Amino acid sequence: MSFTEYLILFGGMGLVTYIPRWLPLFFLAQRKLPQWFIDWLSLIPVAILCALLAPILFTDQPLRTLDLGKTEFLVAVPTLLFAVKTRSLGGTILVGMGLFWLANTVL
Repeated sequence: MSFTEYLILFGGMGLVTYIPRWLPLFFLAQRKLPQWFIDWLSLIPVAILCALLAPILFTDQPLRTLDLGKTEFLVAVPTLLFAVKTRSLGGTILVGMGLFWLANTVL
């Protein structure tokens, strides 16, 4: 590929990532959204996080069968309890990493 083609490719990728973020801001910035819609939008990050974490925590990777004895799940439970009790992101990360290291060392 030539330098010009790389520039066109780079510009196209920039537009493809920028336009979907800009359009909602442009059209919705001056409007008052209904409260039910705002409440619904607030659930999207939680749903995405659950969709990303559930296969890792609950299933065996190659077969995709339910496995509640996985190290990841066993470590996630006390880490979640720590996070709920302290509300500390940094502490939760440190506790989770420490428990995961300990579980892999012991088990």
